[in-house]
Amino acid sequence: MSNFPSLPEEAHLSDVFQRFPKGVGPLLALHDALLRSPSQFSIAERELIAAFVSGTNACAFCYGAHTLMARAFGIEAEVFETLLEDPAAAPIDAKMVPVLLLARALTRNAGQSPARETRAVLEAGWSEESLFEAISIVALYNYMNRLVEGAGLVPGPEYLEPAPEHLEARRGSTYTQWGAGLGLAPDETG
Repeated sequence: MSNFPSLPEEAHLSDVFQRFPKGVGPLLALHDALLRSPSQFSIAERELIAAFVSGTNACAFCYGAHTLMARAFGIEAEVFETLLEDPAAAPIDAKMVPVLLLARALTRNAGQSPARETRAVLEAGWSEESLFEAISIVALYNYMNRLVEGAGLVPGPEYLEPAPEHLEARRGSTYTQWGAGLGLAPDETG
């Protein structure tokens, strides 16, 4: 239930962004820079980080949205059954486990340097650029989780039981394109 009287009771993030557009364009561009630009991480792995942070924060809206996105890019649904309890037990590439443990440490222990976890990410074979990218995704989704929870958003049925065509549609778009469709970001598709 939305916390803003001017928004629908079952408001979506698009309703919030349309009502309060200040900074939305750059925020969506940051999403694309972190989640869609060339990277050592696949798009699926970056969406998995976003989902993991959101699940760690118990943000049902973002967890649902980014579980959907991770699945759209190839992460199997079974991954999410054990992911939040024990990333090492989830059926994911072992190289991602230290990244998710870093994400958990940053999310749960803000203000503490996760030196052990950052070393483990580098020791797993990720570059310093990837380490910084992972830290940036964790920071972005801690921000987004607070924004969504503060607005009182709840996930819709499209996140809880997505239809196959919904997953396919997600694969072909960027965050900026979504925002452009709402009139909140420049359309960069040509």
